[in-house]
Amino acid sequence: MCESNNQRSHHTSWMFLDLLTSIRTLARLLPTVDKIITSAMNPSSQTKQIKTKARINPMFFKFALVLLAASANSQLVSAFAMESPSITATKPSFLSTIPEGPPDAILGIAEAFKSCTDERKVNVCVGAYRDSTGKPWILPSVRQAEERLLADSSVNKEYAPIAGDSKYVELALKFAYGSDADLSSVAGVQSLSGTGACRIGGHFLSKFVPKPEGLAAVPILIPNPTWGNHISIFRECGMDVRRYRYYDSKTNRLDYDGLMADLKEAPNGSVILLHACAHNPTGCDPTMDQWKSISDLIKTKSHHVFFDSAYQGFASGDAEADAAALRFFVSEGHNIVLAQSFAKNFGLYGERTGTLSVVCNSPEEKSAVMSQLKLIIRPMYSSPPIHGSSIVKTVLTDDALTTEYYANCKEMADRIRSMRMRLVEVLRDVGSTHDWSHVTSQIGMFAFTGMSSEMCDQLTSKYSIFLTRDGRISLAGLNEGNIEYVARAIHDVTDGKSITS
Repeated sequence: MCESNNQRSHHTSWMFLDLLTSIRTLARLLPTVDKIITSAMNPSSQTKQIKTKARINPMFFKFALVLLAASANSQLVSAFAMESPSITATKPSFLSTIPEGPPDAILGIAEAFKSCTDERKVNVCVGAYRDSTGKPWILPSVRQAEERLLADSSVNKEYAPIAGDSKYVELALKFAYGSDADLSSVAGVQSLSGTGACRIGGHFLSKFVPKPEGLAAVPILIPNPTWGNHISIFRECGMDVRRYRYYDSKTNRLDYDGLMADLKEAPNGSVILLHACAHNPTGCDPTMDQWKSISDLIKTKSHHVFFDSAYQGFASGDAEADAAALRFFVSEGHNIVLAQSFAKNFGLYGERTGTLSVVCNSPEEKSAVMSQLKLIIRPMYSSPPIHGSSIVKTVLTDDALTTEYYANCKEMADRIRSMRMRLVEVLRDVGSTHDWSHVTSQIGMFAFTGMSSEMCDQLTSKYSIFLTRDGRISLAGLNEGNIEYVARAIHDVTDGKSITS
């Protein structure tokens, strides 16, 4: 049973009284104990007047004193521990006026999943790879690289430069732009994964892109839908966040016509955010012919291109193929800005490893851009962490590890692809008559199912299947142990209802 404050205070007071009594007793005993010890050590001294029947061991008294001191010290520590001060401000402040912010949608769902006690529960919300047993997977190539780093006595924990590890940045940019790419006019810095890269890039563009006439802020057009954090990031950078049509819920396919119309209507000189591959959350990517038309329109409108690349290699299992759109835009002469993440494709979720790069027109421009990127980074987080970047560098500088990495990446992509096909197959087997072909035509970690928010709520409340309310399913959360259960639940909540709007 918990003690009340009054009871604790009363108990503590008695402990202090006991402690003071012990100290007083110790003080009174010291002269006598000293005489006893002296007598024991020198029986012929004048202290023989102290009557003792046997020779006294002086160590006994010393030990007794130690015990008494330890007891006093223990009581003192206990007394202070019982009366730990409450860290609470009493002075009125502005803090009382701060409203509680809304919880993050995805992280909130993850917390709800953890607290759920239903043994049937399935998490198809989180955007992180899981193996066929539902467990997180450290890529074997990454594990080997990390073991080498730990065994290397020359590795240290010194600060990285503001722009990060230059060798890592070079390797990362060649991974994105091509192994034979000339980087002499590409400004690149290490970032805190893709989120940090977007934040640095947004800050840079907000500061230096000329504002279209009559506008107070630089407009950035973001696909609708998109990764939820994009909106907050660019708003925090002071940009005018707008949306362009991307997904047609009537067909569960790319809304190419709507996309082109919105980019055409945007103010000249706007920033256009594009997903390099495996669009999150829809999994719908333009074809190469469509990418060419998008590029032409962007050049006509003098728009600025911002690519977010979070799934290179993870989307198809082929990192070269997944970089096709990005490299095409570079070949077309765009001064692209690229946010690059190694969270998904290297499995370095918690290492916060990425880059931000800007394709410039000359080495002189590169130098100026680099100086400004450093000025943004320095007061923001000063310098990046080094462990994740060291892993990527170790993998990409060793031919054997690089080869194994590409095989690991393909293994992840192949499992995701197989779950995509299996989900549609099992939906058909359990009796669903819906056309789920849009799921098999999509690419990447997610399936954008077309389910309504009400259907998603039913999946969670009735079946303990946790997902975002836009109908997005993380295929990484599926495996042979739960896919039939999930398919039957989806069939139950969608049967007789439309999955298009």
